[in-house]
Amino acid sequence: MNAEAAVDRRARLLEYPPILRAGFRPFWLLGPLWAIVVVGLWIQALAGEIELPTLFDPLSWHRHEMLFGFLGAVIAGFLMTAIPNWTGRLPIAGPRLAGLVMLWLAARLAIFFSASLGGATALVLEAAFLLTLAGVCAREVLIARNRNVPVIGVVLLFAIAAVIDQLDLLGVLATDGLGWRAGFALVLILVTLIGGRIIPSFTANWLIKQGQSRLPGQATAFDYFAIAATVLALGCWAFQIAPSLAASLLFAAGVLQIGRLARWGGWRTAREPLVLILHISYAWLPIGLLLLGWSIVDVDVPGTAGLHALGAGAMASMVLAVMTRATLGHTGRELHASKGTVVIYSLVTLGAALRAAAAWLPLDYLLAIKLAGALWAAAFLLFLALYGPKLLGARPDGRP
Repeated sequence: MNAEAAVDRRARLLEYPPILRAGFRPFWLLGPLWAIVVVGLWIQALAGEIELPTLFDPLSWHRHEMLFGFLGAVIAGFLMTAIPNWTGRLPIAGPRLAGLVMLWLAARLAIFFSASLGGATALVLEAAFLLTLAGVCAREVLIARNRNVPVIGVVLLFAIAAVIDQLDLLGVLATDGLGWRAGFALVLILVTLIGGRIIPSFTANWLIKQGQSRLPGQATAFDYFAIAATVLALGCWAFQIAPSLAASLLFAAGVLQIGRLARWGGWRTAREPLVLILHISYAWLPIGLLLLGWSIVDVDVPGTAGLHALGAGAMASMVLAVMTRATLGHTGRELHASKGTVVIYSLVTLGAALRAAAAWLPLDYLLAIKLAGALWAAAFLLFLALYGPKLLGARPDGRP
């Protein structure tokens, strides 16, 4: 793109409302809002207080929407923010962004009202959103000949997993939950890939500002081995290959990820919540892997403990860590965690801990789930209250 064309596109960005100037703005508003709705409706359905107008049973709907709906939106917002940084190209914005947002919203509503609209409509709309997202991102990365093609490959596999999950739930394809397990594993692979880049990088940047010279090093063979072990372990778990082998691999991956996290020295960032939360979020990954492996070999350990350590813990807290930091940076604000932001991090961490430990607590199980859901949802509600105006409004410096 020549200089004149780039200037022209930047000028046109200012003609769009702020909400449509970058992908993180609409998707990081709608994704957390949908997460709050899904958690609230799921808890009510679990308690027998309401009946959902979907073809899916309440647990399957909750699981599918938290994974492919909520996290699908967050991933879309992240990629459409990160790719311009990776490639040097301007962001997808305006009508094209609005169209993608409408596809996501239509898919959510079609799945929710699928008892009336039918499963085919829901399936087509969700596939259209995720495949369009993968295609748009792939185009940007390939044009720039950027090295992040594997990340786009993970997004394409995520789209396929969503389709498989719907086909399974509709009774068209019997996979015994392969779709949601594969989608779950793919999100965790993104966490270990992208987290392994940004956490040591942001940690080093902050430590340099503090005048420290002992910094997290570049990725080594150990990091690649830990990533490979995690991918292999999650693959065995997703495809239900040899439970004893899967358990052993999950234990090994958990231990390796503990070593990886320790090398980044997160305890040294205790005075900067925006960096510390990244380390806390990543810590849920080895905890969840170990619990998941433990649940395979010990019937007294519920599988939900590991799943929620990974989902409500690693995924959700990493989502909030990235969304708060990136929203501040990309809307022209100072990278500083306010007291409210620290409360967000505390709520999501407490909610995840309570949900993962719910089966072992001296509380009524449903009460524990309700308390955990309330804490977790409160974190996202506070995010919307504090960061929603920043996502909706223009940058203070007037840049697009």
